[in-house]
Amino acid sequence: MSDTTTMEALARLVPHGSRVLDLGCGDGAMLAHLQATRGCTGYGVEIADANVLACVQRGVNVIQLNLDEGLALFDDASFDVVLQIDTLQHLRNAEVMLRETARVGRMGIVAFPNFAHWPNRLSVLRGRMPVTKRLPYQWYDTPNIRVGTHADLATLAQRNGLRVLDSFGLQNGKTVRWAPNLLAGTSVYQLAKGG
Repeated sequence: MSDTTTMEALARLVPHGSRVLDLGCGDGAMLAHLQATRGCTGYGVEIADANVLACVQRGVNVIQLNLDEGLALFDDASFDVVLQIDTLQHLRNAEVMLRETARVGRMGIVAFPNFAHWPNRLSVLRGRMPVTKRLPYQWYDTPNIRVGTHADLATLAQRNGLRVLDSFGLQNGKTVRWAPNLLAGTSVYQLAKGG
């Protein structure tokens, strides 16, 4: 995640001193930020060699793992918080990873680009796939294998027996609670196991 204001807004959702698992942690910036500002500990999970090296250079504990293979090496509720920030849209097994996020963590925080944000809708209306700050790639070279909307994740969570603790949008680091499906470039969900 490169947007500092969004990173800081998401970090505020993580309780001080939490044990955190950051799925698809990239270069480890988020976990390093949580360690420095919120006293968190934990691990990042990343597949790309260059990002694993960047995590190590930042002093972030990292495990090199393909998330499409699951999280079987982690016990139930072994982390306070599991993060999936800008990860879900890259995974083939999105449903499985949502359930695994809730299994491995007492709480999951999932954030992803909201395809239903009004500039994206306008772009599609004009006959073009959107290219925005949150979706910065052309349709033919995107690493995203799917796009989703804020409303889509609520349906997916319900279908998988997960509790939505909170959901809202983020736009330029500010919380959007009214019409987040339309007005927010980033969708954010706090999830837990159902029951």
